[in-house]
Amino acid sequence: MVAADADAMTTTAVLDVLTTEPYNAQASREALREDRTPAAACFVRSHFGVPRIDTDRWCLRLPGAAGLTYPELLAWPSTAVDVVLECAGNGRSGMAPRPPGLAWDDRAVSCVRFHGVPLRLVLGRLPADTCEVVFRGADSGVAHGRRARFERSLPVRTALHPDTLLATHLNGLPLTPEHGAPVRLVVPGWYGVASVKWLVEIRAVTEPFHGLFQTEQYVVDGRPVTTTLVKSMITDPAPDVVLSGHPVEIHGHAWSNARITLVEVSTDGGRTWRAATLRHGAGHAWTDWSIDWTPRRHGRHRLLARAHDATGAVQPMSAPWNSLGYGNNVVASTEVEVR
Repeated sequence: MVAADADAMTTTAVLDVLTTEPYNAQASREALREDRTPAAACFVRSHFGVPRIDTDRWCLRLPGAAGLTYPELLAWPSTAVDVVLECAGNGRSGMAPRPPGLAWDDRAVSCVRFHGVPLRLVLGRLPADTCEVVFRGADSGVAHGRRARFERSLPVRTALHPDTLLATHLNGLPLTPEHGAPVRLVVPGWYGVASVKWLVEIRAVTEPFHGLFQTEQYVVDGRPVTTTLVKSMITDPAPDVVLSGHPVEIHGHAWSNARITLVEVSTDGGRTWRAATLRHGAGHAWTDWSIDWTPRRHGRHRLLARAHDATGAVQPMSAPWNSLGYGNNVVASTEVEVR
C-alpha cells in the first residue's frame, strides 16, 4: 500500500484550463510555490480524449512475452522517484512571433513523486538487435488531418535506466485518468511527451521509429525533443505584487536534465547578478533557490533568475525561436511594484 503525501490531500488546487476537448490545463501559481506540486494541481496535457480504462481489463503487451495485467504489475518490486515533469511547449506564449499550439505560459510544469515498477525489471533482456523501444498509449484520434495514435520511442539505454518507471501512483495516490491511469511511463529528465500515458503496448524495434509525435510533432530542427533544458521560475514575489520597501525573500525553483549548480538573481533588470542559496531536492526533483532583497527605490522593478547546470548550460536572455514553440528556457522574469 502506498501512503498518500499530505500535500496532495490538504492543499487547495486550482488548474487554469486552456482547452476542454481535449483536456489541457496548467498549474496555478499558488500550487507551484510548493516543493512538491499537489496531485490535483499538476498540469495536464492531452492530444485526444482521455481514455477511461478499467484496471481489471488493462493488459500491457510486452516484446516477446505474454501480456501483463495490473495485479501482476503490482506484484513486482516497486520504487518511488521524484520528477520534474514539463511540457516541451511550456513557455510557448512567450515566444515572438508566437508559434502555433497551446498557449502555455510558464506553468505547464510540475514536480511530483511517481511510484511504480522500474521498466527494466519488466522488460528483461531485449533482443540484441534492438535499436529503440516504442511505447503506445490507449489514446487516439484525428491529428493534422489523419487518424493517429499516441506513440513515442526511447533509446534502449534510457528505457533501461533504473529510474524509468511503469508508474501507478502520483504523490502516493493512484493515477487519475487525466494523468494516465491505470499505468503510464515516466522518464525522468525528459520532456513530458516521453512519459506516455495510458500505456498499453511496448515493443522493441530494429530501426529508428517514425511516427507523428516522433518525427513531425515534438521536433526541433528535424530532431525529436528529448531531455529538458536548464530552466528556472520565480514563485515569490508574485507578478505585479505591491511591496512596501521592507526586506523580502525572492524564491523559486530550477531544474535541468543535469544537476543545478548555480542560480543567479538580478533585481535591476539584468545589469547586476547575485548568487542565490540552493536547496537540492531528492532524485530528479527541482532545486529550490532563494535570496534576500531590500528594495532601495520606489516604482517598477524587473526581477530575473537564470540557472546553470553541471554541463555548463545556462539559461539564455533570449531563447532560440522554432516553428513549433518547444524548449523555451529564457531567463525567468517577473515585475513588482514598490511603494
